Amino acid sequence: MSDVLKDAVVSMQQVGGRTLRVATWRLDEKSDHLPVLFFNGIGANIEAVAPLADALSERGFIMFDMPGVGESPDPTIPYNPFTMSWTASKLLDQLGIDDVDVMGISWGGGMAQHFAMQHAARTRRLVLIATSAGMLMMPGSPKALTKMANPRRYIDTDYMLKNFETLYGEGLGKSKGKKGHMSLLKPPSPRGYMYQLMCMLGWTSAPALPFLLKQKTLIMMGDDDAIVPLTNGKFLSMLIPNSELVVMEGGGHLFLLSHKEESVKAIRGFLNGTAADAESNEAQAA
Repeated sequence: MSDVLKDAVVSMQQVGGRTLRVATWRLDEKSDHLPVLFFNGIGANIEAVAPLADALSERGFIMFDMPGVGESPDPTIPYNPFTMSWTASKLLDQLGIDDVDVMGISWGGGMAQHFAMQHAARTRRLVLIATSAGMLMMPGSPKALTKMANPRRYIDTDYMLKNFETLYGEGLGKSKGKKGHMSLLKPPSPRGYMYQLMCMLGWTSAPALPFLLKQKTLIMMGDDDAIVPLTNGKFLSMLIPNSELVVMEGGGHLFLLSHKEESVKAIRGFLNGTAADAESNEAQAA
């Protein structure tokens, strides 16, 4: 097992007819905070976001590899946001968890939005990171999108390093840091990658957001994101009634890495602070 998962419980779970590799952190520890259900970016395995799970040490954390990604077996049939949100909800049932705070990055931000609307009763707060409303999005730079479409970005380390700044921004320092992140990535299978692309084909949350997304929502964007430009975060903020937008200055698509301390502080402040706000409101009402 990778060193970044040394504090995680990793298992293969049968969930709704699918086999998924699941990682959980601290679910057996007492906490005053709800656990986080995290949806990863396209083609990204659990290890890529494990450092965030470690950083949010005051709460439980749940993440799984999508079918055909990481160490989850290839999907036998395609899936869509509805079926995968249902699968994630079944996973929570199996783990004995009722309510969660939901987070998602990039592609996973779309899944997080869908889950929060489809399973509103068990979603308390929502954090959307470097993401969009789906089909109705302002596209990134053609140079970055061309490289995004090439699966070599996962399979060929030299290709990734050569194009890293075009894809993810210049805020990650020396190449050692880039290689460090690359070492956490495992290429998805061709079928897993294709099915994940197909999952969001034609999907958009835009018409539903003003009416169905009632949870308090934190939208985090980088102002130098070549893949999902800041305009998309502003669009989400306009559509989601109970939202706030935080912009990472100089942040590219992976500002969770380049602006790690600032990002964790914003997430923790939002998730922990809202609980304090609720207690304050109850005290005032009394």
